Amino acid sequence: MQVSDGVSILQNSYHFEKDSTKAKNTQFITDKKAPNGENLDPQEVQYVRELESIDRNVRAHEAAHIAAGAGVVTGGASFTYTRGPDGKMYATAGEVPIAMKEGRTPEETIQNARQVIAAALAPSDPSPQDYRVAASAAQMESEARIEQAKEKVKEVEEALKDSTTLRDYAIQSYKANSENSSPLLEIAG
Repeated sequence: MQVSDGVSILQNSYHFEKDSTKAKNTQFITDKKAPNGENLDPQEVQYVRELESIDRNVRAHEAAHIAAGAGVVTGGASFTYTRGPDGKMYATAGEVPIAMKEGRTPEETIQNARQVIAAALAPSDPSPQDYRVAASAAQMESEARIEQAKEKVKEVEEALKDSTTLRDYAIQSYKANSENSSPLLEIAG
């Protein structure tokens, strides 16, 4: 995972074969042209179609991260491009910076972690890097929950130190239970 200054990068890349066997037996006329103006051969046309598909998938993948990452996405998507035989540039990999930051309170940290997890797993096809970022955020959430539990234990211990508070609590509980006339357990007959 790439992390620097609390920023994880969600990366996605697609691999493809330049020489596709699918295109070998295909005979069709195309409007796809090489930069020199000549028509592309069927293999090149198939390769351009694969690049176009990859470009759409990469852009949709990164857009899903951004859409789900409100508050934790720290910048726009950046792409790695491949030049096709038609001379056009196609996005074949992308990444979105995500802030893995702890909050001022455990509750804030838990909220941030959940937002990072949502952003990392937003695409329909999360990459291995997306899963790593989500796992790191889940670990951050777990640690914040431990801290939250420690704070609650400390509050209870403080309350129990004062015997009048404990006695008052016991009296209130007794009164509440004695006023409740409904039986705690009914046996069906």
